[in-house]
Amino acid sequence: MKSELNKDWQELLKTEFEKPYFADLTQKVDSTYSLKDVWPKRKDLFNAFNSCAFENIKVVILGQDPFPTARHAHGLCFSNPEEVIPFSKSLQNIFKEIESDLGQQPPIHGNLQHWANQGVFLLNTVLTVTAGEANSHKKFGWQEFTDEVIRQISTHRSNVVFILWGSQAQKKEQLIDARRHHILKSVHPSPLSAYRGFFGCKHFSKANELLISHGLQPIKW
Repeated sequence: MKSELNKDWQELLKTEFEKPYFADLTQKVDSTYSLKDVWPKRKDLFNAFNSCAFENIKVVILGQDPFPTARHAHGLCFSNPEEVIPFSKSLQNIFKEIESDLGQQPPIHGNLQHWANQGVFLLNTVLTVTAGEANSHKKFGWQEFTDEVIRQISTHRSNVVFILWGSQAQKKEQLIDARRHHILKSVHPSPLSAYRGFFGCKHFSKANELLISHGLQPIKW
């Protein structure tokens, strides 16, 4: 499984691949892909990593696990492939906040690949799910792996903007050195919670202001 990652990520995480839990995780992932309808598809498993080199990370957005609806996940948190219409309600709310915050019209599709290409690391803390079964892989060991990814970013990068929406993402705050990085928090953009503080959070303009303050190019959200 590690061979599916780009070389920079392989080098960064090489000690992690040697731990017993990763061998167990690999076995579970390989077996489940062979037996069930798992999303994202195998070619997109590490899309977040392979779309955003470690040294290019400017913003990290944390999701929980992939959308469980078949064909809705492609390895970037909160993102849908272009052919998924309508796209997810959480993403619709994200676009509503961008429109309010930045005055941009929402796009006609939900593919956030263009964010990843600019240095936005769109990381789910669990990378796989069985179609129709939300959180079905939460005990595979993915979180041990992605926790280490967050630690590596915190330790070896600086001035990264971490965007944490909802309680699950905010549990990862303890992995981030707030002296080296910036942390933006709000409730989740889900329709169940967006009106309790996600709308009006202005995280997109705030993230860009922080990037500009460190001499970095802002994100074209």
